[in-house]
Amino acid sequence: MLVDTHCHLNFSAFDTDRVEVVQRAREADVSRILNPGVDLPSSHAAVKLAVTFPEVYAAVGVHPNDALSWEESTYTELQKLAKQSKVIAIGEIGLDYYWNKAPNDLQQRIFKAQLQLAAENHLPVVIHVRDADPEHRPAMQDCLNILKTWRTNLLEDGNPLADNPGVLHSFSGTDEDARLASSMNFCLGITGPVTYPKSIQMQAVVVQGPFDRLLIETDAPFLTPNPYRGKRNEPAYVHYVAEKIAQINGYTYDNLSEITTQNAGRLFHW
Repeated sequence: MLVDTHCHLNFSAFDTDRVEVVQRAREADVSRILNPGVDLPSSHAAVKLAVTFPEVYAAVGVHPNDALSWEESTYTELQKLAKQSKVIAIGEIGLDYYWNKAPNDLQQRIFKAQLQLAAENHLPVVIHVRDADPEHRPAMQDCLNILKTWRTNLLEDGNPLADNPGVLHSFSGTDEDARLASSMNFCLGITGPVTYPKSIQMQAVVVQGPFDRLLIETDAPFLTPNPYRGKRNEPAYVHYVAEKIAQINGYTYDNLSEITTQNAGRLFHW
């Protein structure tokens, strides 16, 4: 069995065939799908989808590109959503210095607020990080520094979330970033670009592991893997990500599927 630990099923790209998309995922042996919100409306929609489909679970949060939507009441609204039975994470949250749709300091403030929300509810975080400067990676550096402080506080408070605090979704950092994240017990989410011939850095990260912290995800409708690159992505295609990771590491597909499914279960408890 496979899991897709990041898919935006509530996006409009699926409005005409959402039921069929979920059915194709079932036929491809995808047993769990995590649907994260990016703002309050999409977080509400993610919760509704989780009620509708047995294999779908929700994360709730405000994406850094939607940071300007944050209001005084947003934290309270997210707190209410976090109590829903099929909400298993806080996300998609983080920092995005690529699109720069909100000032960096505002992004950081909202990121820290939602980390606090996660700590209060003992829910792991689903983190988005994107840089405009791939050489110096200021968003990744700021993110890892914030996470280091947050996890230190978790440890000091005896919060069990410190053991499995979250995942860096669609990881695109360096080997050094991966080692630092995994040293803090964060998982690395691997998406469709690992199947692209020129994704040398991502493939190198996957080869060097650590395998007990790897997750597979689609980020559908985005980041479609080969052989469907250029078309809409969907959860059933997560098996192409699994196949590529298995291939470049010399694992069997079944072993890779079992490992990543177990990793996701340890993190999300679904």
